[in-house]
Amino acid sequence: MSIQDIIEGKKQWRAHVARVKALPPDYQIVYKEMQRYLFKVGPIGLADGRLLPEIVDFFEEGVAAGTGVLELIGNDVAAFCDDLIKDSRTYADDYQKSLSGKPRTDET
Repeated sequence: MSIQDIIEGKKQWRAHVARVKALPPDYQIVYKEMQRYLFKVGPIGLADGRLLPEIVDFFEEGVAAGTGVLELIGNDVAAFCDDLIKDSRTYADDYQKSLSGKPRTDET
C-alpha cells in the first residue's frame, strides 16, 4: 500500500463521515450503533467494502422520503445488521471455526 493509497483512503473516509454528519440526529445515532456492531462482528473486509456507504445511501433515501429511521430498519439494529451480512464471512465465524477445530498440539 503506497502513501497515495493511504491518502486517498483517508479522503474517502472523511467524505463518508461528512455524509453521516449531514443526516438527521436520529439517523446518525442508529448509523453509529450499526457501525459499532458491524466493526465488532461484521464481515471481513468491511472497511474496504461498500457496505457502510450503501447504508448511508439507504439512509439518505429514507430522509428524502421523510421516513423515520426505525421505520426503515425496525427496532432491532443488531437483527437488521445480521440480515445485511448473513451471506458474508465474518470475524465471528472465523473465531467460532477456530474454537471448533482440533486442539493444537506442539511437539517438542
